[in-house]
Amino acid sequence: VQLQASGGGLVQAGGSLRLSCAASGRTFSDYSMGWFRQAPGKEREFVSGIRRSGGSTKYADSVKGRFTCFRDRAKNTVELQMNSLKPEDTAVYYCAATSRGLISSTSSVEKSYDYWGQGTQVTVSS
Repeated sequence: VQLQASGGGLVQAGGSLRLSCAASGRTFSDYSMGWFRQAPGKEREFVSGIRRSGGSTKYADSVKGRFTCFRDRAKNTVELQMNSLKPEDTAVYYCAATSRGLISSTSSVEKSYDYWGQGTQVTVSS
């Protein structure tokens, strides 16, 4: 499975961006999906995940209430709508996928995912 993340860019604090993750030749509804990010000098961290079955979502505390992860079935993508962006949201954002059904506790763990996209840069200026 090849994942392609897009939609990153430069935005002022308080602004919005929408990231999109597409997979070649795959139906995303068959996959549990995750979004992670890595800021300069920091370890990659979990941002959001959406489960394969039922589509329930999970968010890191730092983005809860500002970010929304959802499936766009018409485009066969998984989207991450990011609102009220802060400078500390600056990072490279990665989408990840696995065909396994994940429970809440495992959806935030990098090792749970088998496929990773190349990342898209998000920069939030103050």
